[in-house]
Amino acid sequence: MLSSTPTPHYARLSIALHWLMLVLLAAVYACIELRGLFPKDSAERNLMKDLHFMLGLTVFVLVWLRLAMRALHPAPAIVPKPPAWQTGLSHLVHALLYLMMIGLPLAGWLILSAADKPIPFYGLELPALIGADPDQAKFIKGWHERIGSWGYWLIGLHALAGLYHHYVRRDNTLLRMLPYK
Repeated sequence: MLSSTPTPHYARLSIALHWLMLVLLAAVYACIELRGLFPKDSAERNLMKDLHFMLGLTVFVLVWLRLAMRALHPAPAIVPKPPAWQTGLSHLVHALLYLMMIGLPLAGWLILSAADKPIPFYGLELPALIGADPDQAKFIKGWHERIGSWGYWLIGLHALAGLYHHYVRRDNTLLRMLPYK
């Protein structure tokens, strides 16, 4: 049963998932950036790519739990209430972040499928989503990389907005997502 009493914080599971997803996304990005330090086809480079895929798919799994938590537990109010344009921009950024957390891992899975490569997931090999098609793999990879690059900006904007609300507006936007006792 859902409580109708508003709380000043998000649900504990939502808070935990938010910060876990931050760590996972940082690791996903780090793995793909660090792979360039190693020679092609080296064990270290392949490990970075496999970790990138597995951690990305972990984000894909967990984002559905986050969305369920959002549906079950409404966001606590921001006090004082921000202007409508900030609320609208916040909703847009959140929607884009969720689309990214769904779309990029799915695109990665499609890339490996179309490239006829194994899809590693913690000792399992996931099934291909589409048949082998090198041209399609290249096309999807281009978009995956492009949107992944935009993700740096989107994540940065999200973090800056939280800091702006905390230090400039001095509202409870950031506090709602911090662990509490």
